[in-house]
Amino acid sequence: MKIGIVLSGGGIRGIAHLGVLSALKKTGIKFDHIVGTSAGSIAGAFYAAGIDPEEAFNIFMKTRLIKFVRPALGSLGLINIEKTGDIFKEYLPAHIEDLKTPLTICTTNFSEGNVAYFSKGPLIRAIHASCCIPGVFKPIMIHDQMHVDGGVLNNFPVEPLLNNSDYIIGSTCNHLKAVDKIVGITRLMQRAAIMSINHDMERKSRFCHLMIEPKGMGEINTFDTRKAETIYWLAHEETLKTIRDSESFQQLLAAQRNPLIGFSNSNTAH
Repeated sequence: MKIGIVLSGGGIRGIAHLGVLSALKKTGIKFDHIVGTSAGSIAGAFYAAGIDPEEAFNIFMKTRLIKFVRPALGSLGLINIEKTGDIFKEYLPAHIEDLKTPLTICTTNFSEGNVAYFSKGPLIRAIHASCCIPGVFKPIMIHDQMHVDGGVLNNFPVEPLLNNSDYIIGSTCNHLKAVDKIVGITRLMQRAAIMSINHDMERKSRFCHLMIEPKGMGEINTFDTRKAETIYWLAHEETLKTIRDSESFQQLLAAQRNPLIGFSNSNTAH
């Protein structure tokens, strides 16, 4: 029984993945493959390195990483995201294949205009590329080609899990509540951007046996670091509720505890 999890992008909202992973870890579930894009690649890398999700959250809050989530535009309008490299080096191995759990990082190949996946090679460079929001951070060069935020073309990269996972968990942090009015151009543009990256979520969520999607998370600004702790605990509590109410997840737990019980796989679940 191979279990995979996909972690979406979402800026500061990506901290939700740490809350999700923390709640899942307490059930005893172990992942055979993790896929992440943008902020999801950071959460996925820390978890794949064997760092407890709550400790990863504390690292994020205590180090200068928090400063790089909020852009401070200079004269060129671009920040070099690679300045976070020294922080990552303290906690992460040099190469993706050196992680304790297999990890695939999704980026957007800006030179060729297509999606790229990295399951081996320099880890921190792949993370930087996956988190490189165009217009905010300078593109990352990999094999002489520009790479930017994986969420540009694929904000929920479930594809690498489809042929090698028996049970797929999806974690997304961009849910939008229905509204009847919007005040201000900033909120309007933010909502439009979230709707754009969510456009294929309904189709992709059908590949997941369990979907964890904290309600209204998409209303939180991508760079609002003040909400970090709120995001973490909202996601943690939503996960506990979701797994408690999920028949397929409870069946999975039972099968892992007693292999003789078995697990009935289904391609369309929640």
